[in-house]
Amino acid sequence: MKKIITFGEIMLRLAPPGYIRFIQTDTYGATYGGGEANVAVSLANFGMDAAFVTKLPKHEIGQGAVNSLRRFGVDTSKITRGGDRVGIYFLEKGANQRASKVVYDRAGSAIATAVPEDFDWDSIFEGVDWFHFTGITPAISKSAAEICKIAAKTAKEKGIRVSCDLNYRKNLWTKPEAGATMAGLMPYVDLCIANEEDAADVFGITSTGTDVTEGHLNHDGYIDVAKQLVARFGFKYVAITLRESVSANHNDWSAMLFDGNEAHFSKVYQIRNIVDRVGGGDSFGAGLIYGFLTNLGKQDALEFAVAASCLKHSVEGDFNLMTVAEVNALAGGNASGRVQR
Repeated sequence: MKKIITFGEIMLRLAPPGYIRFIQTDTYGATYGGGEANVAVSLANFGMDAAFVTKLPKHEIGQGAVNSLRRFGVDTSKITRGGDRVGIYFLEKGANQRASKVVYDRAGSAIATAVPEDFDWDSIFEGVDWFHFTGITPAISKSAAEICKIAAKTAKEKGIRVSCDLNYRKNLWTKPEAGATMAGLMPYVDLCIANEEDAADVFGITSTGTDVTEGHLNHDGYIDVAKQLVARFGFKYVAITLRESVSANHNDWSAMLFDGNEAHFSKVYQIRNIVDRVGGGDSFGAGLIYGFLTNLGKQDALEFAVAASCLKHSVEGDFNLMTVAEVNALAGGNASGRVQR
């Protein structure tokens, strides 16, 4: 069985019920989630040997985060325990033309204050086939960025394939900060995952004739973005998710995979009545990693990843709780949503 390590922060997610706004609610539902943790859960549900690495406090809230991963089969044995707090994010779901909102309360979290000595990457990477991180982790703190670079460099030296989802978050750092730090990490990355906004915000790479805020996509423009990323950093693959956002509840969802020579485009899914779009990109990344590790062809790996991500939009919470059979059914054309008996 292929083994994957993901590294980042898992947070406590607090969200009002349904579509209630922050200023209306007196109740918050509590779950856990975070970019790289979401990827690990997806891969574990696909039957892969997925381990999540982070630092969490020894108290009950930290243990709750560990337990949230264990229940879905993620290996938590490499998590370092210590620090004072678990990061929190508040989520207000959008509806129709009202966008969703996220408020972070993560300063001083255990992983943000972690130091390189907290992690023995030689031991962590023993027998590992793939390493995944996102642009969120190095944005947390300077020490987290340093740890991330050590991990990526070590993985590369050991011949482990490395993927990174750029995942720019304006609430965590500025565009110049993101560009400088991420540029130092990209030489270790084989598969870069992004969307048009990430490529533009982090590296100033843009496509023409595309406006994601108005739901307009230009395939030639995305190929140009991928070519620019490959030319600058030497990636083996660039994957770009293509979200045509008509409203908060109505998205058209597809993706592109560029291998340095040829661009592959997936089918387009019309997603209506979105239950929860948080973690959609993470489920795409997990699907692509699964496709590569199980030796699917490029087009099939892309179709699997997009189908997995499409299904995530029907699942409450950060984690994508879909099986390989369910993803394959959708990728194969069964999109009816009929009751399975």
